[in-house]
This record gives sequence, structure tokens and C-alpha cells, in this order.
Amino acid sequence: MTIPAPAQTEPAAPRTPPPPAGGERPRGRRLRRRRSPADLLVLIVLLGIPIVLDLAIIWGPTVASIWLSFTSWDGVGEIKNVGTRNYHTIFTVYPLFWPAVRHNLLWLAFLGVVATPLGLFFAVLLDKQIRFSRLYQSVLYLPVVLSLAIVGFIAQLVFSRDYGALNSVMGRTANPIDWLGDPHINIWAMLVATGWRHVGYVMILYLAGLKAVDPALKEAASIDGANEWQTFWRVTFPTLRPVNIIVLVITVIEGLRAFDIVYIVNKGRNGLELLSVLIFDNIIGEASRIGFGSALAVILFVISLGFVVTYLFRIMREEKWR
Repeated sequence: MTIPAPAQTEPAAPRTPPPPAGGERPRGRRLRRRRSPADLLVLIVLLGIPIVLDLAIIWGPTVASIWLSFTSWDGVGEIKNVGTRNYHTIFTVYPLFWPAVRHNLLWLAFLGVVATPLGLFFAVLLDKQIRFSRLYQSVLYLPVVLSLAIVGFIAQLVFSRDYGALNSVMGRTANPIDWLGDPHINIWAMLVATGWRHVGYVMILYLAGLKAVDPALKEAASIDGANEWQTFWRVTFPTLRPVNIIVLVITVIEGLRAFDIVYIVNKGRNGLELLSVLIFDNIIGEASRIGFGSALAVILFVISLGFVVTYLFRIMREEKWR
């Protein structure tokens, strides 16, 4: 008796995995979509135009100012290379330079030490939802919508020697104080006017930051026995670090770019000299010393860059040790 041989079966074909949901192909086999000419045109427009404008408006004049600072040019005649003579004249001979530097540093210190903490104080008070808080917020923020030129006109109405409101309120109409003409006190009058505007700006920034603080953090600190000051300093204020960075940048910018308010009052002279005013007078004013004014602009640029680099270095070092 013979046993029949088993029937030969064909090997089963390998099963292919089903395609992913949604009809997507595996990542390894995904084909790159070629950009159409329309996509390239949109990319060029959205990226190219801002880059060109940035180079033309910001970095182009910056590089040109650095180059012109080593030249002597009145804007019409021949450009002559003078090396570092402009800088030597500024640091050793130019009588208005060092007073302008002191005034700019004083401007920056006043905004950073007086106006900014005052804005934070008002923001903390308004965050407590006191009565008429919306009215107080509107009144404090109102100067922010005004330009510094308008603030300068208002300062003239307040601090004027002959018709100023301050002398009238103080009863000094017979023997008025020359708030704007006295070089020993006019800088402080301008700082008060500038701080009036800066306080409202800082207040609204910190108020927005305080609204974003998690109330649970304050409740936990209160349960642990922390008083109101300890809660603010150890819990609330550290969470405001992003706002602190913005406020610091704004304060440095406002302190170094101040120009219009002092130019409105007395064209930035007689005790109100600032670096921005000296740059304007030498480049656009009657002096027409483009090279000399460019050297002053480069010095102001280096001072501004020093604050920025120092702060960025500090932030990067803190992030490294976290």
C-alpha cells in the first residue's frame, strides 16, 4: 500500500502592512513637495523685503556712520579721512560732551531708580482691585498716549517762569522760580515730566504681568505663613521676570534716546545737553559737521550696546547655572 505524497503548496506572499489612517505614507517614503514659483515668490516677498528694509534703514546708516566718524565732511564738499581726530576732539576739547554724558546717565538712573519702581508700586495697588481702580488706571496711563514733544509743551505750561502753573500754586508770582532757565534745576524739571510719562507705561506692563500670576501660588505662600511683602518678593516678583526684561529694555531706550522733550523746551541747551541733541546739532544743525556728529552717534551706539551686552551676558550666565 502506497502513501500518497503530500500536496505541495505555494509559499504565502508576504503581507504588506495596511496604510496609515488618513492615507499618509510612511515617513521614510514621504516625497518632498517641490516649491512652486508662487511659493518662492511669497517667500522672497515676506522675507526679502523686510531684510532689505532692515539693511537699508538700520544697518546701512549704522555702518555709514561708523565710516564717516573717521572723516571730515560738511555734507557737500570732499570727504577727507582724519583718522581718530574726531574722537580725540570729543573727549579732550569739546566742552558739551561730558555734561551731555552725565545728563544721559542721570536720565537713565532716574527712570530706573525712581520712575520704574513707582510704576510697579501703582501696578501692585491697582491689582488689588481697589475702588475706582479703572479710573486711576486711565489717569496714570493717559500720558503714555502723548509723545514726548507734547509732554514738553505741557512741561512749559507747568514750569514756565512767567505764566507757569507751578509758580502760581506755590505763590511765587512776585518772585518766581525759573524752573526751565536755571541750569541747576531745569534737568530735574524735565526728569519729572519724563517720569510722569514713563510711570504709566511701566504700570500697564506690570499690571498685565500681575494678572497672569497664578493665585494658587499666593495662597500657598499665605498658608506657609508668609506676609504680604514676603509673598510679593519671593513669589510674585520672580514670576514677573519676562516683564522685568521688557521694562529694562524700555528704560534703557528711553534714557538714551531722549531728545524731543528737551529740544522743545530750549533746544537742549543751558543745562539740558544730551548726546542726541549734540548729534542733531552737528549733523543737521548749522554746524554741518557730518563726520564729527557721526563720531558722537557711534559713541552713543557703543554706550547703548554696552548695556545690552552686559545684561545679555548676565541672563545667559543665569540660564547656564539653572
